[in-house]
Amino acid sequence: MVTRAGKGVKDEAATATAARKPRVSVKGEQTRARLVAAARSLLGGADDVPFTTRNVAGLAGVTHGMCHYHFKDRTDLILAVVEDIRPEWITPMEEAVGAPGSFDACADRVIALLAQPEAGELARIHAALHWFSLTDERVREALEGEYARWRACFVELFRVLGREREGGVDALTLGEALAAAADGLAAIQSLGSEVDARAVVRALVLGLAAGADRLTDARP
Repeated sequence: MVTRAGKGVKDEAATATAARKPRVSVKGEQTRARLVAAARSLLGGADDVPFTTRNVAGLAGVTHGMCHYHFKDRTDLILAVVEDIRPEWITPMEEAVGAPGSFDACADRVIALLAQPEAGELARIHAALHWFSLTDERVREALEGEYARWRACFVELFRVLGREREGGVDALTLGEALAAAADGLAAIQSLGSEVDARAVVRALVLGLAAGADRLTDARP
């Protein structure tokens, strides 16, 4: 009887523990999300507040120890932000070039995205990430990987063109050229210069497409 009773107590305790785990997990995810949001706010904010784990924890309303429970160090926080902003600039472009349709349809989607000015917070976050990448190899590698993924979207755009043209096109060179030009346009816009972004991007895309055959002919 004692053994059975003891077993029953253990089973009840195990059931109660299992029932609590999802709640603990959800709370942990919420805390982590608050820390990432706070990290974003510091990186993209206009205030001159040092980006430290202590400041991130304070802004998130959690203890410094809790911050380090979720993120080993400042770099881990930065890498979490790198991942967090991906849906705001890379994912839409991947969807634009991955959707079915002709080159013209695909190009129109890409032009529409590139013509949109980058949000102020996102622009400041990117600037901060570039600054940290100069002295932190892990940040540099992560950011390099994100930009490679972004540039691959433009390469895919011209692969669509290559499938429509006999003999194909040099999609890699054309895509990298468009990506470089798009980066330059973003830099110009970040300084507040007046630019007709849609007209500029359209000229770039259509100009590269029109000259694609000449580039292919020049390949060794």
